[in-house]
Parts: sequence; C-alpha cells; structure tokens
Amino acid sequence: MNQSSPVQDAKADGAEPAEAPPIQLEGFLPHRLNVLSSLVSQALTQVYSQYGIGIPEWRVLVSLGQFGVMTGKPIGARTHMHKTKVSRAVAQLEARKYIARKANRADLREAFLSLTPAGRAVYEELAPRAYAFTKKLSEVVAPADRAAFDRAVEQLTQRSAELVAKDEHKT
Repeated sequence: MNQSSPVQDAKADGAEPAEAPPIQLEGFLPHRLNVLSSLVSQALTQVYSQYGIGIPEWRVLVSLGQFGVMTGKPIGARTHMHKTKVSRAVAQLEARKYIARKANRADLREAFLSLTPAGRAVYEELAPRAYAFTKKLSEVVAPADRAAFDRAVEQLTQRSAELVAKDEHKT
C-alpha cells in the first residue's frame, strides 16, 4: 500500500500545494499575550465581581487605593485605558458610592477623584485577595525562573512602549 502526502495528492490533482501561512495565530506573540491577559483578567474577576464591578472599575479602584487622589488622565495613563472607559468606570464607582469627585477649580474640565470610606473598605478587603490570586497564578513559574520571567515581562513592556512611542512620532 503506497500512501502519498497531501502535497503529492495536490500535485497529482493539478492543484498548487497549500503554503504555510506567514503567521500562525497560536504562536504569534502578540496574540499569546492578549489571550494570557484576557484569561488572567477573567479569572481575577472572581475576586472582585461580588462588588458589582468589572475590569475597568477594578483598575480605577486599585489606582485610587494605591495612589490616593488622582484625576482621570493619570488613571488612564497608569491603566492604559482610554479616557471614555475611565470616565464610565468612574461614573459606575461613583454611583456605587465607592469614589468621590471634587471639582478642580483651576481646571473645571477635570475632577479630583478619591475613595470614599466605603470604597476604601472595599479596596482593603480586596487587596489581600488580589495578592493571594497573584501568588496562586505565579506559582506555576518555578522559583528559579521568576526573576527571568519578571525581567522578560518588563523588557516586553518597555519594548512595546517604545514601539508605541515610535509609531506616535510618525503621525
């Protein structure tokens, strides 16, 4: 019994053999990082979803918990969220009474945001749970590999920021 390959079968049929695609999505680093980010974010929602907040609200809440009083612009810069997403998250957190808004008299287009006592209580309850989540997630990386992993993540983040900045200078 003589078995032929798909390429041989295609040649015998007169058809051109299929070429390998230039990119295979499963091995494409940006796709792999996006999948990882999405899965981590979805898993982390188990930590804070009981408070009726989503990923953008979580990022705003943690930013204010970490840095105190901020405006939307630096929150967007730190979290890499568009200003409209930050604005919607702020509105939802304000409706839940987790954050307070105080007008900036020097620039009425922006407001100073801070956690309310209820928001601070949520942050202080969630922070240890989020840290435990991070530990559980990280335990799959061998202790001997963690420093190299952290360096790789930092280098990929820095290179990505450089590529974004380079692209922004073209326009």
